[in-house]
Amino acid sequence: MNIPAESELTTYVEGAYFHDTFSATLIDPDQTAMEAYLAIFTKTPPIVAALMNMRNAIVSKLGLKNLGAMNEIKESKTAPDYKVGDMAGIFSLVSLSDSEVIGEDSDKHLDVRVSFYIEKRAEKSILHATTVVHVHNIWGKLYMFFVTPFHKMIVPYSMRSITQK
Repeated sequence: MNIPAESELTTYVEGAYFHDTFSATLIDPDQTAMEAYLAIFTKTPPIVAALMNMRNAIVSKLGLKNLGAMNEIKESKTAPDYKVGDMAGIFSLVSLSDSEVIGEDSDKHLDVRVSFYIEKRAEKSILHATTVVHVHNIWGKLYMFFVTPFHKMIVPYSMRSITQK
């Protein structure tokens, strides 16, 4: 699926090595983008947490940074408490509105941006989860070779807790 035209990531995709978007209807049509983001990350399925732990163990030996866990969210912090620059899970927030949250992570091999964009349609809301990756070198490409198949399973699987089946 294409990146929604209204997403701020449309300008970031130019020259990207990888990008994708997964979309699904939200169970709660009144949810803000940050509420959806936090719900997905705090309800990280155990298999996803295990894969992240395995990823961190492997890549730390290769000089990449340990990202930590997706569900490392402060329970005392609610969606309205988050501001641009805050960490939320494994991403630093670079843009925040009711309809879209953009987080990023960068290292010497690649830059990743994710967007959780909510599109309002009549009486339902569609959540679009977009990932855009820019690689800097062969190590970034090698990393993406191994990560991409898992990514394509993890994102839709993680969205299931807050979207309709």
